[in-house]
Amino acid sequence: MDLQITASHWGAPSDAQAGAPGQTGAMKTDLKREIPTYTARPGRFDVVTVPPLRYLMVDGQGDPNTAPAYRDALTSLYPLAYTLKFFSKNELGRDYGVMPLEALWWADDPTAFTTARDKSRWEWTLMILTPDWITADHLEAARTKVRAKGDAPVVDEVRLERLDEGLCVQTLHVGPYDDEGLVLADLHDRFVPEQGLRLVGKHHEIYLNDARRTDPAKLRTILRQPVARLASGS
Repeated sequence: MDLQITASHWGAPSDAQAGAPGQTGAMKTDLKREIPTYTARPGRFDVVTVPPLRYLMVDGQGDPNTAPAYRDALTSLYPLAYTLKFFSKNELGRDYGVMPLEALWWADDPTAFTTARDKSRWEWTLMILTPDWITADHLEAARTKVRAKGDAPVVDEVRLERLDEGLCVQTLHVGPYDDEGLVLADLHDRFVPEQGLRLVGKHHEIYLNDARRTDPAKLRTILRQPVARLASGS
């Protein structure tokens, strides 16, 4: 929804620290290419089916621009994601690119996201997609390494969890995060009812570039909303 930072700012190991690319001859998987719902089109809503996927997740509440919990979550999530990536490459022989930051957002009153834009009322789960071959044991080993460095405040709160969103509506929003409100209002109030759908689950965003290095007008964010079909005749 607002301040999204990429891995380089949050303790991700360098190639020299973790093994240079190609050093182990590991096979590299492009998760973005393998999962079609990591692409979306601007200026239109598409109904898609998202497969069950596993993520590193950590929860919090408050304005992402000012809440200490948000910064603590980022500084814990990224080091774990990169430690797992290099473990997989060097020990399992399976390399992959760390996926973009994602977030689930919700509030008791949905207008907190659309018309009111009251960020202090936002609750969130920050997430990074993780391949299925990464196990809970791998996460615990990575957690031990990250914890020992002492700069990941909520490392013990990060979990590995499967999310099954199923039927969703999504679009690619290009522009500042604060311009999302009108797009979401159109999705909620026009498109979803017109298509015989109803909102279920939590609003989901996928941040495809770095807000600290990108002109706000060029930010690319996949906006995704789980939905269900209305019963016939309702």
